[in-house]
Amino acid sequence: MELININREVLRLAIPSILANITIPLVGIVDTAIAGHISDASAIGGIAVGSTLFDLLYWNFGFLRVGTAGMTAQAFGRNDKKACTQLLAQSVAISGGAALLIWLIQWFFVTAVLYIMPCSEAVADFAKQYFHVRIWAAPAALSLMAFKGWFIGMQNTIAPMISDIVVNVVNMIASYTLAVFTPLGAMGVAWGTLIAQYTGLATVAVILVARYRTTLKQIFSADFLRECLRWQKMRRLFVLNSNLFIRSLCFMVVYVGYTAIASHYGDTELAISSILMKFFMFFSYFVDGFAYAGEALIGRYGAKQSIGWEKNGIVKQIVIVLFVWAIGIGLQFSLLYGIFRNEFIELMTNNTDILEAAKSYYIWLVLMPFISSLAFMWDGIYIGATAAIPVRNCMIWAAIGFTITYFALQTSAGTQALYAAYFMHLLIRTVYMTIKWKDIQ
Repeated sequence: MELININREVLRLAIPSILANITIPLVGIVDTAIAGHISDASAIGGIAVGSTLFDLLYWNFGFLRVGTAGMTAQAFGRNDKKACTQLLAQSVAISGGAALLIWLIQWFFVTAVLYIMPCSEAVADFAKQYFHVRIWAAPAALSLMAFKGWFIGMQNTIAPMISDIVVNVVNMIASYTLAVFTPLGAMGVAWGTLIAQYTGLATVAVILVARYRTTLKQIFSADFLRECLRWQKMRRLFVLNSNLFIRSLCFMVVYVGYTAIASHYGDTELAISSILMKFFMFFSYFVDGFAYAGEALIGRYGAKQSIGWEKNGIVKQIVIVLFVWAIGIGLQFSLLYGIFRNEFIELMTNNTDILEAAKSYYIWLVLMPFISSLAFMWDGIYIGATAAIPVRNCMIWAAIGFTITYFALQTSAGTQALYAAYFMHLLIRTVYMTIKWKDIQ
């Protein structure tokens, strides 16, 4: 491919993902606004805590999307249609097993998390009710992860864009309708999410029938299913996913640790950390689109070569183009946050104490986008190469770096140590994967 064609392919894959991603934060905003207008503070807190429970739960199953995307992209690059079909069946089967496991441990999970996450009795009661409604969407939610990864691996980001937008729009409409116009009240938000997840699954089914009918016919063959679900056929996917699962646990150390540490500094500091994290992550909706493109293209074109990934000429060009976009996005957001830092914080709160205290953290608001964009992009590239062990090891070191940095600086730097620790974990990820790329074969 010529450079201009690589650019075209990157944009073809990235733009649909970005369009889908920007609908995600709207759901949380709408859910909170609904509860805030029709119920009391316990419902708002209950939805926040309940949503956190699912973040903690589903985050650990992120390998369903990530592992499936990388392996499918490589099978697509080899033009191995049978392997592509097998990966879809295997990933959906794993998601079904994971959903069953979640159903079995749901009571123990919610009890344990609420035990270590102190909140009022009213908030805890609402969070439990919310959780036990949404938990029945687990098969749909986890299957959608697997389908999204498979579609990306098949070089198709339009399908996950459609399903994501359908899920998010239906979520907002159903939640509002059930909460405002039925006796469910604020609990309608949980039922709205449940309905949205299964609507998304139905949407994926329609897409599969319309575009991948041959794939479906193969999957529903008894002999095919029996063959592809044998351990020998699934072993590589399981090994890949086990490494990615460890990676997810390390992410939890960083992101849950970030919130847990911030909460010990009082309500004002917790509010500031929450607001800043929203801005740290907002631009990721744009970078992630290009990271998904990286997963698809690195897997597809790297799989065609017998030489190492780092020595593959086409892969080198793709990596360069991807980083041009990532660096451009990171620098633009750093500049945007630097110029309009006061205005952005004021969009989130009018509390004068928070606004004044937030000023001492503006430097992190400017620094994070650039270093984050590099780390996020390397993630996409490594996933396309299915280099799960370096990705796993990278996050282990990043989690260690986060922890050591915070405890080393907390006495002298106070709350600044938290942001320095978060920055350090991003820096470690970027440096580690940059150095290791030349060894990926």
